[in-house]
Amino acid sequence: MSTSTASLMDGTTLARRTVGETAARAAEVTRRTGVTPCLATVLVGADPASVTYVKMKQNRCAKAGIRSRHVELPAETTTGELVAAITALSDDPEVHGILLQHPVGPHIDERAAFEAIAPEKDVDGVTMASFAAMGFGLPGFVSCTPGGIMRLLDAYEVALSGKRAVVVGRSAILGKPAGLLLLGRDATVTYCHSRTTDLSSVVREADVLVAAVGKPNFIKGEDIKPGAVVVDAGYNPGNVGDVDFASAADRASLITPVPGGVGPMTIAVLLAQTVEAAERQLGL
Repeated sequence: MSTSTASLMDGTTLARRTVGETAARAAEVTRRTGVTPCLATVLVGADPASVTYVKMKQNRCAKAGIRSRHVELPAETTTGELVAAITALSDDPEVHGILLQHPVGPHIDERAAFEAIAPEKDVDGVTMASFAAMGFGLPGFVSCTPGGIMRLLDAYEVALSGKRAVVVGRSAILGKPAGLLLLGRDATVTYCHSRTTDLSSVVREADVLVAAVGKPNFIKGEDIKPGAVVVDAGYNPGNVGDVDFASAADRASLITPVPGGVGPMTIAVLLAQTVEAAERQLGL
């Protein structure tokens, strides 16, 4: 029996507002220093989805007054060659943020490549330094999707202190940092994953649920606590999230749509953190 009809957490509108604010900050950086904030993107190979994502990020950069530099490497690039390319960008004072489009090829040590990104330019929040900063609540750059989730929760005035938050998923750039950021806001956090026993019973206790498991319609509405806030960070073929939207919306108080929820906020946070990186590096 349904107990509520959820309101949508509109990531598209919030992202548009965030990008507008970022563009104003970028313009102020340029006005005060004569320098335009610059994001360098690195792509290994020509995976169609990755190529599309990079072009989309470049277009968003242009709208936010951020200069793009694109480094395209062949699919057979070695770990050493990729690390060298990223290190050169880390050493280049004209580059303020670096994004390595992933996944890279299976023959590449992706972690070694990420660690070649200077922490002050890690605007995608993928290095161990950034992860540690998130864990300790220190200044740094957050992983973009979890950062976008937190901005959505704040925009909709979701109270987190003392609430039970359940994160389904434990990836290094989504599930794990999302839990750290929620914990930093005094939520009581439970991580769930593929080996969690009786997952449904844990999900039913969530006041705030973050679904980041990468399986379409994995979370069913019957397992949503009435009145819970549901953040669907999944994106699967056919524009389907990790949560069965229709049934979950009948029980949740707030829910993110797919598409139009978390996704737009991911890029918005990337751009905002690029301008923030430029401000720090330029001493503003």
